[in-house]
Amino acid sequence: VQLQASGGGAVQAGDSLRLSCAASGRIYSSHVMGWFRQAPEKEREFVSAIRWGVGNTYYADSVKGRSTISRDKGKNTMYLRIDRLKPEDAAVYFCAVNFQGLSNVASDYDYWGQGTLVTVSS
Repeated sequence: VQLQASGGGAVQAGDSLRLSCAASGRIYSSHVMGWFRQAPEKEREFVSAIRWGVGNTYYADSVKGRSTISRDKGKNTMYLRIDRLKPEDAAVYFCAVNFQGLSNVASDYDYWGQGTLVTVSS
């Protein structure tokens, strides 16, 4: 499986952004796809995840209530929309796939995209 993240950019605080993650290769219903982010000099942190088959969604507290994760099975693509962006949301955002199931631990994910940079100015 190869993952390609896109959609990052420079935005103002309060703006919205939608990230995309296109997957090549088969994503099965049992798989979980997730978003992580990593700010400079910080560890990679979980943002959100979605069960590919049934579409159950999970969010970190830091983005809960202002973000939406979704997927388009026909396009083999996952999305993450974040509203009301804050300076602390600035990071490189990575998408990843977990063949085993839901986890918020980065090392549990099997394949990763290359990351897309989000900068937020106040």
